[in-house]
Order: sequence, then C-alpha cells, then structure tokens
Amino acid sequence: MAKKSFIQGAAVLAAAGLLVKVLGAIFKIPLGNMIGADGMAYYSPAYYVYSFFLVLATAGIPVAISRMVSERVSFGKFGEAHRVFKISRTLMTIIGSLSFLIVFFGAELLSGMFNMPEAALAMRAISPALIFVPVMAAYRGYFQGMQDMGPTAVSQVIEQVFRVVVGLSLAWFFFKSAQSLGVASRYSPQESGAAGATLGAAAGAIGGLLVMLIVYALNKSRIKSRIARQKKGMRASRESSTSILKKIAVIAIPITIGASIMPLVNMIDVAVVVNRLQASGWDAAVAKGMYGQLSSFAGSLINFPQVLTQAVAMSLVPLVAAAFKQRDMAYLQENVENGLRMSLILGMPCAFGLFALAEPILVLLYPAQKASAISAAPCLMVLSVGVVFLAAQQTLTSVLQGVGKQMIPVCNLGIGIIVKIVITWILTGIPAINILGAATGTVTAYLIAAILNIRAVRKYTGTRFDLGITVVKPFISSGVMAVCAWGLYRLLDVVLGGSRFATVLAILFAVVVYGVMVFVTRTITKEELSKMPKGDKIVRLLDRFIK
Repeated sequence: MAKKSFIQGAAVLAAAGLLVKVLGAIFKIPLGNMIGADGMAYYSPAYYVYSFFLVLATAGIPVAISRMVSERVSFGKFGEAHRVFKISRTLMTIIGSLSFLIVFFGAELLSGMFNMPEAALAMRAISPALIFVPVMAAYRGYFQGMQDMGPTAVSQVIEQVFRVVVGLSLAWFFFKSAQSLGVASRYSPQESGAAGATLGAAAGAIGGLLVMLIVYALNKSRIKSRIARQKKGMRASRESSTSILKKIAVIAIPITIGASIMPLVNMIDVAVVVNRLQASGWDAAVAKGMYGQLSSFAGSLINFPQVLTQAVAMSLVPLVAAAFKQRDMAYLQENVENGLRMSLILGMPCAFGLFALAEPILVLLYPAQKASAISAAPCLMVLSVGVVFLAAQQTLTSVLQGVGKQMIPVCNLGIGIIVKIVITWILTGIPAINILGAATGTVTAYLIAAILNIRAVRKYTGTRFDLGITVVKPFISSGVMAVCAWGLYRLLDVVLGGSRFATVLAILFAVVVYGVMVFVTRTITKEELSKMPKGDKIVRLLDRFIK
C-alpha cells in the first residue's frame, strides 16, 4: 500500500505541478512581453526576496510536519499527529507575520542591497503573501504526512489560478496607468507593472489557504473519529508542546538553512552578476537586461522540470520516514532506488529537450521580446544541463531528510554554492563568456551537491543504484528524443518558413518519441506503469501498439 501511495502521490503532485507551471508560463510569458527585460529585472529581485523569506517560513517546517505526522500515524498515534499539526500551524502564523513586516517596511533597504532601487515597489506589493502562505503550508504538511497528496495538489492549482488572473490584470492596469500619466507618475510603467504582477502572489496565497481550510473542515469529523478510536495507551502518552517544538526545530532548521541557500545566492547574484558585467565593460542598462534574460527568460523555463522531480521528492519523505522508523530497510532501499530513477526519467528528457530546442522555445514563448529571447538561448542551453543534477539532488535530499540526516544535504549544497560563487565571479568577468559564467556556476553547484548526496545516501541507507536502469536507459531515450525533435524542427522550419508552429509540432513529436523509447528500452515497465493512476487503462492501450 505504501508503495502504491508513493507512485500515486508523486503522480498527483506532478500532474498538479505541471498545470501550475503551465499557468505560471501563462503568467510570466505575457508579463515579460508586457514589461520587457527591464521590468522583469525589477520583478525578479522582489520575487527572490519573497522566495527567500518564504523558504525561511515554509521550507523546513512542512517537511517536519510531514515526517513527524507520518511516523506517529504509522504507529496509530493519530492524536499526537494532530497535535504536531496544531502546534506547527501556530508557529507558522507567527513566522509569516514577522516576515511580512520585515519585507513591507524594509523594501527600500532590501532593494538597495540589490543595487536595484526600482524593485522596492514590487517588494512591498508581494509582502502580504508572506502572511498566508506559511499557514497554508502547515495544512499541506499535515495531509502529506498522512500520504494524502490530493489537498496539496488542489490548493496549488487554485493558488496559481488566483495569482495568474489577479497578477496579470493588475500588471496590465498599473502598467497602462503609469504610461498614461507619463512624467506625472511617481513610478515608471515597468516598476508599476512589476508591482501589479507581484500583488497576484497575495491573491494566490489567499485562494490556496481557503482551499486547505475547506478540505480540513470536510475531513475534521474523520480526523476526530480516528483520534477517538486510537488505543488508550497511546492516548496516555501525551508529548509536551515543548518536546514537539524541539523536534520540529531539529528537523526544520537544517532543512530551512539548506533551502535558503539558493534563494540567498540568487539575491547575491543580482548584485554580483550585474556588477561584474559592468566591470568587464558592459553598459549598466545592458548588464541589467542580460541579467533579466538569465533570471526570467531562461531561469523560468529551468524551473518547469523541477515540478515533476519535486513531486517525487515530496512523496518520498513520509514514506521513507515511516519505513526508517519501522526499520524496514529492504522496502526503504527499494523506494529510494525507484525514487531516484523516476526523477531522472522525468528530468532527463526535459534537460535534453530544452538544450536541443532552446532558441525556438524561447522565441515561441516571448515573441514580443524576440531579440532578448534569442540572446537568452545560450543561457538556457547551459542551465538545461543542470536539470539532471538538480533532479538527483532534490530527490536524494528528501531521502536524507526522511532518515534524519537533514544536515548532510545542507553541507553538500553549501560546498557546491561556494564553488558556484567562485566560478560565477571569475567567468562573468570575462567579456567573451559574460552571463554564461553565472549559468555555468549554477550547474556546477548542482553537480557537486548531487554527487555528494549520492555518497551520503549509499552510506546511510545501504542503497546501491543500478547505473544501467537508473541513468543509461533514460539517457538513451532522452538522446534519441532530442535528436528527433531537433531534426523535425529544422525540417519544419524550412518548410513552414520560420513559423512558430514548427516548434509546437517538434515538442509534441518529442513527447511521443520519448514515450515510445522508454518502453522500447525498458526504462519503464508495464508493471510499474500499471501502479500509476489510470495505469491499467494506459497499459491496455499500449498493448495494442507495443508487444
């Protein structure tokens, strides 16, 4: 049952994540076309600050909730599992409120640290979201701990729908208002548009929290019933609130530190990259535009595959924690190996596809900013290589968190980041390499962290990974897919005279080719596919074409 929950939970979160990312693309693509590279350069620091404080509030505690709830539920301690949730929810409310106050009243100071004072308005606009998202995350962690990924998936979708609709509407309204006012406006159209876009995050947070409150209310009678039915001896062993908070801190603090590293580095990158580009001879405006291409044009696409791999990682934590607590090492090892394998099966084709079709994809998505899109293509090609390493790093980090070794991936990522900063500083200052130096540094950080995480997982779980089925087969399937997609695109580009429709057809063809290749190479077996939602129907359909 646990194995089925892992596969189905990952599938549910992946499906929701894909929809969320599609909606995110619907948000960022027209936004980028509307406010341009300069406007996105103001939007990105605000979003980085928001992400950083959000990580402080939500990265570690929901994982702690998920793990602690899963451990208690596995032994039938439903009352204690619910107490973990209630104490955590209060803690998240306090942390979220403090984060809001810091960002709202410190917007000028924070934007000045980025050497991007134009981002202050967007920072202040996004700050209210910090109140609601942490509370929502507490509810998500509770249901994930019970291996119920449905509420998280639904709330993610609703949150993104609100963010897109409200964010784009306000971005357009503020942008046009500032344009019509001209010099009379206190803020430029780009600043105003970026602020309108970030306000969407607050609307999304409210929408997502409402969903979780409704789901919790609908399940409250079932939760109370399970607590009432638990054994009397378990009711008597009531753990103190102080003890629960200490355990949350032990799990959450290392995870939070680790999750804070990349947002912190992204914030540092804003100043380092722009300053290094200027020091090497680039004009200030050009340097900001180049950074906007890296962070928003290429960076936003690299975030897309993370949805799939993060779904696997999130589903693994409660499963690994419960298996490790019960000392079922054989089952734990089986799922660790399957988890990494699934992450690479999902991550590799994304990496290969983005590399092969980098420029046409960017031009397709940003037609109004074609010059910037073309300039961002080399960055996307470099960053796409890191998708594979990031997929492995995320999954193995979750495994280590599940077995109580949450500090190890923090140290491993920290080592990678130190190397990244050095590489970024050196390469970005070389005029011929420029912005590609920052992309190369990021890829190197993920590579180092992934290698070190693999060593740690092997040491603490005893898992031995089959290189052939885990790496080689997905690599072959992805390579064939990329070559076929690139070849078809080049042919259609000539036949259709440069139409963007050629890119769409090439992407659809890539999906079909990869779907065929994973079965031809036995990267995925029909037995494994049958365990996914609606898997039996898919297998019956495949049997008609693939014997």
